[in-house]
Amino acid sequence: MLALIPSFGAAKTPTLQQRIEAARQRAEAIQARLHQKRAELHQAAARENDLQGQLDQTNAAIGQVNTRIGELSYQTNSTMRRLDWNTVQLHAAQNSFKLHDNAFKRRLVDIYENGDLSYASVLLSAQTFSQFVERWEDLRLLIDSNQQAVRERKEAAQRVAAVEANLERTQVELTQEQQQQQQAHNQLDTLASEKRNLVAVADQQRRTVAVQVAQMEDLSAAEEAQLEGLIRQRQAEIEAARRASGVAGTQTPSNAPGSLSWPVSGTITSPFGWRSNPFGGAPDFHPGLDIAAPTGTTVTATAGGQVILAQWYGGYGNFILIDHGGGLSSGYGHLSAIYVSVGQTITRGQAIGAVGSTGRSTGPHLHFEVRLNGKPVDPAPRLH
Repeated sequence: MLALIPSFGAAKTPTLQQRIEAARQRAEAIQARLHQKRAELHQAAARENDLQGQLDQTNAAIGQVNTRIGELSYQTNSTMRRLDWNTVQLHAAQNSFKLHDNAFKRRLVDIYENGDLSYASVLLSAQTFSQFVERWEDLRLLIDSNQQAVRERKEAAQRVAAVEANLERTQVELTQEQQQQQQAHNQLDTLASEKRNLVAVADQQRRTVAVQVAQMEDLSAAEEAQLEGLIRQRQAEIEAARRASGVAGTQTPSNAPGSLSWPVSGTITSPFGWRSNPFGGAPDFHPGLDIAAPTGTTVTATAGGQVILAQWYGGYGNFILIDHGGGLSSGYGHLSAIYVSVGQTITRGQAIGAVGSTGRSTGPHLHFEVRLNGKPVDPAPRLH
């Protein structure tokens, strides 16, 4: 049901043109809300993608930490084997130290029990020169042996201290590394859990907005269908007026033109029919031709007729619809300027507007439609 336009005094039924304008305004309002919801959907999808990217990075970091923990586990096993070997070396060093220490202590006991004979007394007690030489060599070996024992004792003590220090240092480093990696793993697990929750919330928001967009698109389609019905009524009204004018002797033929002229020169970037959606999503039906041309290029009427619409028309942006008689009409969308007005009679080739990129457009071009009894048909066979 169409709402009536209130007025002072007696209520009046709105004219067909007023009903068309009211339907156009409703369609335009819905298109504006739909555009806003699509922007919200784009933002929601972008936020979900961003959060998913952050989650992927976090999972990648967790993978790196897990790899490091695996490497650390291998190093731990290797270190434990080295610790076992170092322990063997430690026991050997301790045993060596114990042997040298015992020998040194026995030497001290011998000195205490037997007295410390001076090297000079041993030499002077020799009876012959050869005996003196032998004792000299024995004393030299004894001195070297004692000195070697002292050095070996010191070296054994140093080895024991070094091995013990190395074991302690290795154990400390290993413990610290394990603690750090485990702490990093725990932090990343917490972060990943938070990111997963945020992604789930963002996904739910995106789904909610997507449902709203789908509902509004359905409503918009209904409004567009209602508007097309009103346009057909307007065409029928114009046709009746033409026939009446013909009966009265005035000249306005009702037959549709057999051919149409090109409204603008340019390259067809999107033909009539099904195509990949330039805005993403499922394929959509394109009800006209997209002709690329620079912004401001003059658009001319494809045939003579009467202007039905010359105003903003939702996704078409600035839009002109011309009735040519016989149920045939042509539409011109995304205009940057409109040079005609509703009800104006125009001729073939007359300038009616300028190319632009208003409405739902990807760039400067003319969206050109041909409709027969309100339904879009392929313009290409009619253009000459």
